[in-house]
Amino acid sequence: MVSTELDIESIRKQFPILHQEVNGKPLIYFDNAATSQKPQSVIDALTHYYDSDNANIHRGIHTLAERSTTAFEDSRKAVAKFLNANEVEEIIFTKGTTEGINLVASTFGRKFISEGDEIVVSNLEHHSNIVPWQLLCEEKGCVLKVIPVNNQGELIMEEFDKLLSDKTKFVSVNYISNALGTINPVQDIINKSHEVGAKVLIDAAQAAPHVRLDVQSMNCDFLAFSGHKVYGPTGVGALYGKRELLEKMPPYQGGGEMIKDVSFSGTTYNDIPYKFEAGTPNIGEVIALKAALDFVNDLTPEAIAEHEHELLEYANELLKDVDGFQPVGTAKNKASVVSFLIDGVHPFDLGQILDAKGIAVRTGHHCAQPLMERFEIEGTVRASFSVYNTKEEIKEFVEALKSAVKMFKA
Repeated sequence: MVSTELDIESIRKQFPILHQEVNGKPLIYFDNAATSQKPQSVIDALTHYYDSDNANIHRGIHTLAERSTTAFEDSRKAVAKFLNANEVEEIIFTKGTTEGINLVASTFGRKFISEGDEIVVSNLEHHSNIVPWQLLCEEKGCVLKVIPVNNQGELIMEEFDKLLSDKTKFVSVNYISNALGTINPVQDIINKSHEVGAKVLIDAAQAAPHVRLDVQSMNCDFLAFSGHKVYGPTGVGALYGKRELLEKMPPYQGGGEMIKDVSFSGTTYNDIPYKFEAGTPNIGEVIALKAALDFVNDLTPEAIAEHEHELLEYANELLKDVDGFQPVGTAKNKASVVSFLIDGVHPFDLGQILDAKGIAVRTGHHCAQPLMERFEIEGTVRASFSVYNTKEEIKEFVEALKSAVKMFKA
């Protein structure tokens, strides 16, 4: 087996934001599940667009417009390759995973889901993969079903089997839980859903930075991810959809770019993907997304995952020695997320203490309130690791936790 060991110090040098002090301490950034930091190549790509190529795309014949259009569409090709889509036209640019899910619910859902039909989500979902389906159910009179989770934070697949029926028209689940790090058996979910004729959307917001995505192998019908989770800019993401489904779906929004011809007697819509891309997009951010995907591809998803798994195991081992440590979510198959409580200490208070030591973690319900209700808690402290994090940072984090616990229990 070829070694996939990475030169982490060399990787860290590519991230200018990491080399600063916060509250007088070297920054330790463990909030990667909320957003990742950006390598210089992404920053440079964004800056270059505004320095040199700034122009609207697709409609201009001057040089700047042509350069911008080429770079924009090169990024679409990069996303298609990143996801192993069958064709580039199956990639729609969005503001992020949230908009991708809303697009599917609002277009496919409104056209193909009817009163009495059933939609299945899981108890591990982010609010963005719950609320759009609730809105659809309120509008259409369809029924939302929920896959429960066990005490380890894993989906109870036997219960999922019981939920499936000929009434099931759509299944939408995350690949990796943002709150717990649980990696879900998405292939099994897709296969079983297709057996009853249901279409499947995979929320890959947390998966894109951690695993290799292959929509053809998975055979999912839709997949959404966000650029800012995978070392790219904020405000940009992508939705993959099978061509035969996208062509049957009505537009999401009306305006420029999504039309071929407009008159007051009627409008002819554009071909995919442009039918779903009304208005001027985040052009610079889309272009810079390609640089982010290039960064991932250069390291390889496998090497990134291997390093992050080592960090997760190291953290889990050290955290055992923290007085009052209570892990929340102990799935056998996990991404690099540690969600936890300290007995007798409120997560918000702990987050503030850590921030005073230059350590950035996330506290709260992580936009997963139904999951927190399942565990009968208000929220957790979440430390999430990325490719540029180190074991030395984890050791400092754990020592800071121990110090905080002593202070609170003094």
